[in-house]
Amino acid sequence: MDTHPHRSIIITALLSLTAALCLVVSFTSLAEPKALVLKPFKQLSQDSAECAACHKEQNPSIYAQWGRSKHYGANVGCYECHQANPEDVDAITHEGKTISVIVSPKDCANCHTQEVDEFAKSHHAKAGQIIGSLDNFLAEVVEGALTFNGQSPAAVNGCWQCHGAEVKVLENGDLDPTTWPNTGIGRINPDGSLGACTACHQRHEFSMEQARRPEACGKCHLGPDHPQKEIYEESKHGINFYANVDRMNLDSAKWIVGEDYDSSPTCATCHMSATRELAVTHDVGDRISWTLRPAISEKIDAKAKAQGLAVKSWEDRRADMMNVCQSCHTKSMIDNFYQQFDSLVNLYNDKFARPGKALMDVLKEEKMLTDIGFDEEIEWTWFYLWHHEGRRARHGAAMQAPDYVQWHGLYEVAERFYIELVPQFLEVVEKAEHAGNSEGATKARAILAEILERPEHAWFSGKEPEEVKKARQEAQAAFKARYLSETK
Repeated sequence: MDTHPHRSIIITALLSLTAALCLVVSFTSLAEPKALVLKPFKQLSQDSAECAACHKEQNPSIYAQWGRSKHYGANVGCYECHQANPEDVDAITHEGKTISVIVSPKDCANCHTQEVDEFAKSHHAKAGQIIGSLDNFLAEVVEGALTFNGQSPAAVNGCWQCHGAEVKVLENGDLDPTTWPNTGIGRINPDGSLGACTACHQRHEFSMEQARRPEACGKCHLGPDHPQKEIYEESKHGINFYANVDRMNLDSAKWIVGEDYDSSPTCATCHMSATRELAVTHDVGDRISWTLRPAISEKIDAKAKAQGLAVKSWEDRRADMMNVCQSCHTKSMIDNFYQQFDSLVNLYNDKFARPGKALMDVLKEEKMLTDIGFDEEIEWTWFYLWHHEGRRARHGAAMQAPDYVQWHGLYEVAERFYIELVPQFLEVVEKAEHAGNSEGATKARAILAEILERPEHAWFSGKEPEEVKKARQEAQAAFKARYLSETK
C-alpha cells in the first residue's frame, strides 16, 4: 500500500505532461521539416582515403586544412563532398572516380539542409544576378571590353568575384576560365543551385572561428560604395572586438551573445548568430529593416508587399535585431539609436535622394539625356551621390560610424547635390532649350524651383528666415571668439 497519498497523483500528472509534450513534439516535427542529424561516419570511406593519400602528397595544405576541420572528425572526406553523377553537367572522371570540382550548396544540403534552405531565401543567394545592373554595365562596357573569351576582365576579376557568376562548362568539359575559379556569394552553379558556401566558410577547414570574424565579410563589404568593414572598424563595436578578440570565445560551439561572449558583436553576431531567444540563421537579411542599397532607401519588405507577396515584416525583422542589441544594451538606448538611424535615412531620402531622382527623371522623360548610360557628366554625378556617398552615410548611421555619416557621407552628398548636380542639371536644360525643347525646359526648371523652395534648401536659395540666419551667425561669432581666445 502506498504510504504517500500524493505520489500517485504526481506520477499521473507527470505521465500526462509527458504525453502532451510528445504530442507537441510530434506535431511540430510534422509541421516543420528538420535538418538532417549530422552523425560521424564510423570510418573514412575507401574512396576518400584514396583521395586523401594522394592529396597529402600533391596538395599538403589542403590535406592539413581538412585535417583541422570538423569534417575530418566526422570522417567526411573528399569524395563525400565532391562525388557526382555521370549525367551532371560538370561531372569529370578523375582517378577512376566521377567527381565535380565545384561543391555547390545543393551538395552541402545533403547534410546541412536547414542552412542551405535559409541561405536560398536570402538576398545573398541572388547576388549573382547582376548582368543588368549599372555596376555590371560599368565593368563590362565603360571600364572594360569583351576581350577575355567574350567577357570583360574587369567584370570577371572584379564584380563577379564577390557577387558570383554563372559558372559555365566548355564543350570539352573544362570549366570556363571566365567563370571559374569563383567563390562569389551568389554564384550560379552548373547544377542550378545558387551561392557558394565557401564565400564565407573557407575551404577546406570550414572554420567557425574564421567565419565569425569581420574579415570574412570584409572580402566584399568594403570600399567606396559599401564600406561596412571600415565602418565597423571605426565603430565602438569594432574597436572593442580588436581590443578584446582573445575574449570573444570564437571557437564556441553555440556562441551565444551575452552568454559565450560580451566584448563586442561581429557581423555574424547581428545578422546571423544565436541569442538566448533567437536561433542561428543563414538568411543575412532576416534582421534588417531598411534596404540601404538603392538610390532611395525603403523598408526591406516594401518591394515584396508591392508585388503582393507575404514576407517577414520590417517590424518583425527589427524586433529580432533589437533582441541582439538587448544582450548588451538597455531598451531605451536601443530605441533612441533606432530613432537616430531612421532620422538620418529619412533626411537623406527627403533632402537629396528623392529630389535628385526627380531631377534625373525629368531629364530622361523630356529626352534631354541619351539612352546610353554614363556618357554624360550628370549621370556620373548622380551615381556618385547615391551609390557612393549616400550609401556611406546610411551605412555609417546603421553601424555607428560618425565619420562615415559626416565627412565620407552627407558632406559629400551635399557638395555633390548643390555644387555639381544642380548646375549640371541647369546646363542640360539650357542646352535642350537652345535645341528647341522649350516646353521640356520650362517643366524641368519648375521641378527644380519647387525643390529649392522647400525649407531644407532655404539656405541655398537665399530664402532662409532672418531669425534663423541671425541665430546661426551669432553662434558662429561666439565660436570664433572662443577659438581665438583658446589659442592665445
